Amino acid sequence: MQLHELIRWQWDSYSSYHRSRKNLMIHIVAVPLFWIGNLNLIVSLTAASLIGVLVSIGLMLLSLILQGRGHAVETLPPVPFTSKFNAVARLLIEQWINFPRFVFSGAWLRAFKAIDEE
Repeated sequence: MQLHELIRWQWDSYSSYHRSRKNLMIHIVAVPLFWIGNLNLIVSLTAASLIGVLVSIGLMLLSLILQGRGHAVETLPPVPFTSKFNAVARLLIEQWINFPRFVFSGAWLRAFKAIDEE
């Protein structure tokens, strides 16, 4: 599957995997935490800062662990990864493309409000 197909595939069912209030709240905090870790990793690698690299990796891992716990409470579990490349690609696409798209399109807020209506 090509990158643009993977982005579309993930986006097409994205809201189905993000319906729990707990998961939505975790993601709204954890994804920016991943961004901070990811950007800091680039800076730390450029500056050859081992401590910075370790802190960055720790932030990204914490973010992914939190998001994993959020997905564990969803009624529809995520589709299993098919390979290491698939895992890395899907995780990066979610963090940098589809979750921001979910928030800025208003879908995150609609999902959050819909929980009260159910």
